[in-house]
Parts: sequence; C-alpha cells; structure tokens
Amino acid sequence: MSEKKKRKVQIRSPVMQKNDRIAQGNRALLDRAGLTCLNLMSSPGAGKTTILEGLAGRLGDRMAVIEGDVQTRRDADRVRSAGAQAWQIETRGACHLDAEVVSGVLEEMGLPRSPWRFLFIENVGNLICPSGFYLGEHVTIGMLSVPEGDDKILKYPALFSKIDLLLLNKADLLPHIEFDVERAVGECRSLNSDVDVITLSALTGEGLDELQDYIERAAEERFPTGG
Repeated sequence: MSEKKKRKVQIRSPVMQKNDRIAQGNRALLDRAGLTCLNLMSSPGAGKTTILEGLAGRLGDRMAVIEGDVQTRRDADRVRSAGAQAWQIETRGACHLDAEVVSGVLEEMGLPRSPWRFLFIENVGNLICPSGFYLGEHVTIGMLSVPEGDDKILKYPALFSKIDLLLLNKADLLPHIEFDVERAVGECRSLNSDVDVITLSALTGEGLDELQDYIERAAEERFPTGG
C-alpha cells in the first residue's frame, strides 16, 4: 500500500509542476495584454453559460470566453449569439481544463494584443476536478445553484476554500425550494473568510448588475483605465 501511495505522488507532482509553470506563463501573457481573466466553476446545469449570456449582452465586444466541455460546441455558440467572442475546448473525456489547453487558446486569440478587457473561462461542469488546476486566472469564481441544496459547500471544500467570489444562482427558486442562504454563505466563509458573495438569478437578471460591477472593479484594480 505504501509503495502505491509513493508512486502516486511521484506521478502527480511533475504533472502539477508542469501545469503551474504553464499557468504562470498564461498569467504573464494576460497581464501583458491587460486582460482580466475569471475562471468560473460549478456543477453541470448550475447556470454558468446562462450567466455568461447575460454578461455578454452587457459587456459585448469587451468580453471574450473560453468554453470547456467534454463534447459539443453548444455553449460557445450560445455565447457568440449573445454578443461575445468565444472559443470552445472539447476535452474528449477529461473532467477539467488545464493550463496547457488554455495556453493554446490564448495563442489562437493573438495575445498579448487584445481588444478585450475581460476573459471568462467556463470550466468543465464539475465541483471536484477543476479546482485542482490553476489556469493563470486573476479571479476564481465558484457557483452553487439553489436546486443543488445548501449543504454542498462543505462536501466540496477544495473548490469553495480557494474562490474569490461565491455565486448563488437561481435565486428565483428560493420561494419554492428549501435553501438556507445564510447557511451556505456561513459555511463558505468558514473555509474562506475573505470570499465575496453575490446572490443572483441568471434567468430573471436579478443580481447581474452587482456581478457586472464586481467584474468592472476587478479589472480596474488590476489594469486602471483612468489617466
């Protein structure tokens, strides 16, 4: 048993070292481009793409999106239809994006020359695997939807302990589903005391103004536009 554990560490460590090295290169390239990158993670069906569609309608050509899915280009097509440019990564079975595949898309985008101010990465729908891979982002976002239940945060601490922003989506269902917002927020802050929280509904648009303000501030703090 001890030998198996030792072999696992020997295999995983170089993989993560390589990922982190490439991620740092991604971050340096994004910084040179003045492009604020936000990595959005949640379970499948939590509403990531619908939120990005809403933001695309507001941010328009200032926003670009990298979509990660096991298969199909549907989410990228949806984001393009909503008004933002999008690139699709099909992982063909992998449960997460890694820094290397993101690096390939950044090269395709032509960075460091950039007409955009915001780059969203919609990670593969999963609360476990994506949390282990830094991609070079400036802001890490974790999302939980009301139908998933308010007990999920402590079940998936690897994700919710490292995020900058917690989104609680599908707030329009709160009158119909038993979901304790205070419990969810409290448990997230027990893991991560500095996390910001926005409750919103991608369907109705509730909370999207607050989310847009958060994104605009995050970009301005890193890459000021004022003289």
